[in-house]
Amino acid sequence: MSHFLFNLALAVIPVVLAITLHEAAHGYAALALGDTTARDAGRLSLNPIRHIDRVGTIILPGFLLISQLLVPPHRIFFMFGWAKPVPIGAWKFKDPRRGMALVASAGPLMNFFLAWLAALVIPVADAETASQAVIQQFLLYFMLSNVVLGLFNLLPIPPLDGGRIAVGLLPESLAQIWARLERIGILLVLLVVFILPRMIGFDPVGQALDQVLPWAFRTLFWLAGRDIDGMNGNII
Repeated sequence: MSHFLFNLALAVIPVVLAITLHEAAHGYAALALGDTTARDAGRLSLNPIRHIDRVGTIILPGFLLISQLLVPPHRIFFMFGWAKPVPIGAWKFKDPRRGMALVASAGPLMNFFLAWLAALVIPVADAETASQAVIQQFLLYFMLSNVVLGLFNLLPIPPLDGGRIAVGLLPESLAQIWARLERIGILLVLLVVFILPRMIGFDPVGQALDQVLPWAFRTLFWLAGRDIDGMNGNII
């Protein structure tokens, strides 16, 4: 039981950090563009407690973590969650559509940057001690959490970041139509991620991640100038 709780903590902490810094990046990007809404609301913070959403940050990720760690081979294959959205005053931007697109892009970019930082310092050779093994596992979970969160949020469905980026890039007439999807966007996400795979056995997000994650990890290690040949298959 203690081993399970240790593994659970080892996986939960990277997820919380990834979600927290993702949301903080939105707030800091908005501030850089002249919007002080997040700062005035006390949400311009690196304190995870300020960004926790009871369902999206704790209950759902916790359920996914436990369900995957309990089932052999006791590895995490998929994570999904969200934090309390940082308040943004788009009307304070010179160009609200473009400003929101820039603010939205800050979240995934932060996640990819954090994953790259982990790739810089992770022990890529076989761990010789228990502490090295723990550090390696933690940083792998941290990379996985950030890469998956960043990629998932780039799906072009409002209210995901990719949807808001699309609204900022599309011609205004199309952007207005696409922005209306935000009302049902989270339902579309749940349909694609959870319902369809169980109803018809088709998992587009999971299959896409299976293809993209190995490439993403190897690209991050390459950008970090690291040699991953010594990890003996421990990499994603």
